[in-house]
Amino acid sequence: MPHAETAGVEATPRTRLRWWTELPLILLVYACYSAGRLLARGDVSHAVDHGLAILDIEKALYLNAEHPLNRLFTREPWLGIPADFWYASLHYLVTPAILVWIFRSRTVHYRAARTWLMTSTFIGLIGFTLLPTCPPRLLAESYGFVDTMAQYSSYGWWGGEASAPRGMGGMTNQYAAMPSLHVGWALWCGVMLWRYGGTRLTKAAAVAYPLITTIVVMGTANHYFLDAAAGAAVMGVGLLLAPYVLRTADRVRARFGVETAPVATASAGTVTKGAPDSARDTVAVASDDASSSIVSGGCQTSAGERIPRQRESRFGSGAEPSASPQDAGDGAPAPAR
Repeated sequence: MPHAETAGVEATPRTRLRWWTELPLILLVYACYSAGRLLARGDVSHAVDHGLAILDIEKALYLNAEHPLNRLFTREPWLGIPADFWYASLHYLVTPAILVWIFRSRTVHYRAARTWLMTSTFIGLIGFTLLPTCPPRLLAESYGFVDTMAQYSSYGWWGGEASAPRGMGGMTNQYAAMPSLHVGWALWCGVMLWRYGGTRLTKAAAVAYPLITTIVVMGTANHYFLDAAAGAAVMGVGLLLAPYVLRTADRVRARFGVETAPVATASAGTVTKGAPDSARDTVAVASDDASSSIVSGGCQTSAGERIPRQRESRFGSGAEPSASPQDAGDGAPAPAR
């Protein structure tokens, strides 16, 4: 016998995304990210050691692009000042703007894009916790780096403690350099613009934004090149894990949906909340009779009827059938004597 679905239980459609549910979720993730950066400060000496180790690896691999870029930004204010504004503000503006754009105009892709971004952000937080790293600008002067954010602080809202507003440097973790999520988020933005932009301008911005961000984070002495590479790698891992995160979320949603669907879905013979007591009593009687009656064509028949409405056709209005055996079906038992 083929499996029949339970009456009154319907498949719950996927919930439509709403901005008033998405916005608190994104704010919650960002709050966790910010709090995690604060809690994962680690030992300063270990952070300095990690930074020097990265610098040594880059020198051995001839990847030391930070020094020439930093000297250029320090010497040329027309490059250094815009770079500081770029570093201090754009990741707060561009990333949410692209999220909103995808939510409004590419809704079918929004959930996967948002999950990718959030998964990668949490992976980056693990990196901050396990590998606190001193950025180039906080190394000793003998290593030849200049903090351009401090040098040009009179032009912006930041002070000498990264991109934090003046007087709020203690609310940020300055040793969370590995990986660079400035570069990671910029790469995510570039992929979104390239895939869903559709114009030459958006494709040019998709290439330029992560590339310029990588140059900026190195020129301002906030990150090493390997920090930027790690930020791109984190986004790659997040992209691979995002489908599994989505499937897990779907399973959780389906599990709760199955438990709540029978309550939320009205079946035949169910009275909604607020119905009169008489209607509830009528439905209760009908549900009791339903177990002993046959349903055919939407009409109920008793055990002695072969077709629906047989009694109404044989007896007049208000007439009652006799208890003679002729009225019972051929297979009905004879009445007790």
